[in-house]
Amino acid sequence: MMRAKKRSVLSLGGLFVLVALALCPTALAAGEASAGGSPFYNTFWAFLPPVVAILLALVTKEAYSSLFIGILIGAMLHCNFAPVDTLDTVIGDGLVTAIGDNAGIFLFLVILGAIVALVNAAGGSAAFGRWAEKNIRTRVGAMLATFVLGILIFIDDYFNCLTVGSVMRPVTDGHRISRAKLAYLIDATAAPVCMIAPVSSWAAAVSGVAANLDTGVSGIQLFVQAIPFNFYSLLTFVFIIGMAVLGLDYGPMKRHEELARESGELGALDSVDNEAGNPKGRVMDLVLPVVVLITFCVVGMIYVGGFWGANRWTADSYAGDFIGSFGNTDAFVGLPWGAIVALVLTIAYVVGRRLIRFQDAMACIPKGFIAMVPPITILTLAVSLKTMTGFLGADVFVEGVMKGASQGLYSLLPAVIFVVACLLAFASGTSWGTFGILIPIVTAIFPAGSTLLTVGISACLAGAVCGDHCSPISDTTIMASAGAQCDHVQHVSTQLPYAVTVAAVSFVSYIIAGFVPNVFVALPVAVGLMVVTLLVIKARVAKG
Repeated sequence: MMRAKKRSVLSLGGLFVLVALALCPTALAAGEASAGGSPFYNTFWAFLPPVVAILLALVTKEAYSSLFIGILIGAMLHCNFAPVDTLDTVIGDGLVTAIGDNAGIFLFLVILGAIVALVNAAGGSAAFGRWAEKNIRTRVGAMLATFVLGILIFIDDYFNCLTVGSVMRPVTDGHRISRAKLAYLIDATAAPVCMIAPVSSWAAAVSGVAANLDTGVSGIQLFVQAIPFNFYSLLTFVFIIGMAVLGLDYGPMKRHEELARESGELGALDSVDNEAGNPKGRVMDLVLPVVVLITFCVVGMIYVGGFWGANRWTADSYAGDFIGSFGNTDAFVGLPWGAIVALVLTIAYVVGRRLIRFQDAMACIPKGFIAMVPPITILTLAVSLKTMTGFLGADVFVEGVMKGASQGLYSLLPAVIFVVACLLAFASGTSWGTFGILIPIVTAIFPAGSTLLTVGISACLAGAVCGDHCSPISDTTIMASAGAQCDHVQHVSTQLPYAVTVAAVSFVSYIIAGFVPNVFVALPVAVGLMVVTLLVIKARVAKG
């Protein structure tokens, strides 16, 4: 049976490649050549690589080969199926460039893995688990505590995913909450909370995109005005609270939760957090390193952003301007900057407390690296796939579609923008790239200073978060899997029905907001629709 299944999987992957090859003449006849000569540029073919990768991942339950096949197809289309050029593109423009461009976040992942290993070896995680067992006595409390911690860490989504996962794994494990559910809770708070927090790396990114556009207000003002209309982010919070309180699970997640409750099979990956650690560890041995990590990561980000004047990473200075320095920062430099300081202080702390020897502390560094190899590998492949999609002009194709839609669907346009942003973020795996493409288009469609402009910007941002939340190739989705230490494809397949449910309610809410662009009407109606949807699903699950 296993051999037959493997043969069918390989046949399916081969079939996708053959279909792409077979359809090549059609595209050659109809497509417009790019500057590089590819006839697939600025056509719907630009979305073939991510679609193939996503479908293969969901069918095969295996991410590495699925992503690589998507990269290969993208490079073939970009290079007109020239073998040598295709290989050069995959390796040089794809994998090598992805590693170089993301070296900072890879370093942050390794350092964070080492800190987690140190805290576990010192007994801090076990002590926190014992404390949580006494003070967080229900599954509902464990889920809501995870949600609240995710809300509190709003600075950056990468940092949110990995920190919340490291802290809350002992708590959710103790209450037999599956790692798939933990990954969903992490993922469902990370990007949404960053997208409604004025002081976050996401707010800085949106403000930067909108800074030089004709919107009638500054970039950060536009971001703040859009928060109440960001239905997907806000309704996701309503969904999480309702799901926890009602004890609601459906789709693939229900099966994993039942297995966790009945047999204790959580679906955890083998990692450094399986160690018992020093029995003399205290809760403070986990809390203090986490607080130090958060503090110095924030300091690192504003330092790199120029809070204390210009530095080697930027020529600009935002001396004393906290918001401005966040807008100017580079998280790929700021996060490792703070994390390495936190690592040194954590080593000094656990060794000074005589919880572990210095030699054992040093041994935690390669352990942390080993624990982070899967997310680093998936992130490298996902970024390479995004590069191929960019080479094929997916952004140009979407811009043309949006401008065409704006001519006849004015009041319905916020809902259309939401759907387009969802699809683009899902296929490309990037929220920032999505709103970077769509915000200039939205500002060109709606009058500057109008409420519909605010609603349109909100729909763009909400759709970007939604598509990013659903996508297997999204950085945040990968980080959530790493934070929960669960299988990545399992995380994607279990959270997809939940995300689609919130997306459907958000779509209806944007239709309403397009005709009644009043937040005091649209937002309460959206929340009411979400609550009613949860109750209806609860009733159907109880019957079935």
